[in-house]
Amino acid sequence: MYAIHYFEDKVEVLNVASRIIPAADESVRIKGRNGKIVSVEKVGETKYFVVVEFEKIVEKSSANLSKYGMKRK
Repeated sequence: MYAIHYFEDKVEVLNVASRIIPAADESVRIKGRNGKIVSVEKVGETKYFVVVEFEKIVEKSSANLSKYGMKRK
């Protein structure tokens, strides 16, 4: 078993014990977010640091619905 630590911009997102070591340029889904593995670094015998770059979240524009409930003067 390997201890795999996933990082995004020096912030640890997830650590998991796994038998499979991820490869670079592999797509991954962590906590509902899609991303791509940038690099894999071996720190110890059974410890790996994995740097992940997540896809940007695009916020949909919402219409201003507060005016629809108001009466016209």
